[in-house]
Amino acid sequence: MSKSRAAASPHSPAPAKPRAARGSKLTPAEIDALFTRLREANPRPTTELEYSSPFELLVSVVLSAQATDVGVNRATRRLYPIANTPGAILALGEDGLKECINGIGLYNAKAAHLIVLCQLLLERHGGEVPRTREELEALPGVGRKTANVVLNIAFGQPTIAVDTHIFRVANRTGLAPGKNVRAVEDKLLRLVPEEFRRNAHHWLILHGRYVCRARKPDCAHCLLHDLCRWPEKAPLAIGDSAWRSIAR
Repeated sequence: MSKSRAAASPHSPAPAKPRAARGSKLTPAEIDALFTRLREANPRPTTELEYSSPFELLVSVVLSAQATDVGVNRATRRLYPIANTPGAILALGEDGLKECINGIGLYNAKAAHLIVLCQLLLERHGGEVPRTREELEALPGVGRKTANVVLNIAFGQPTIAVDTHIFRVANRTGLAPGKNVRAVEDKLLRLVPEEFRRNAHHWLILHGRYVCRARKPDCAHCLLHDLCRWPEKAPLAIGDSAWRSIAR
């Protein structure tokens, strides 16, 4: 029997199915495809917070806890024209700061945190925003997620800040399922290919905010529909824009 006929024999073993990456439900090729599509759709992603310096970004991220970016931007449009440095905010005082940010949730606590934060920046860092996680997390109101955002956006470090949107996307799609945000962050840092790591935070958060929403996810327009492992995803109908990703 010829080699070609032997290869076609019904008794020949089936080709091995690609295996999922460790800690993911997706294969390495699928993970690469996921981020390639997100990059093609948005080559230069950025935060929706408005800022013009690392300090302004730090303040905005602190204010964004349990608040929307829209609400934070509305407040900082009042704040930054009159106080956008540690010294200027200290001169404004806690009461003056509250007047600018009182439309944001937990503004009393956030104002108190920011006053102490500004004092420490001046005392320990010459008024500059530190560039290490340890120094950032030592500031009041700054946790791991806030530090990751500042390190990534202000200083270009390949960190991934996992918020509720990224946590949802990572679990629903099967990209990096985990029981808590730190587990998801650790998996993403290992699973996301290096070429995508710098912007992965932005792509995933925007996808979660506008497509893979908590309520009524827009599966019909999801670029990742065929890659997604979520058992509850809506089936596609002919004409849905999500067909484009499958037809590639």
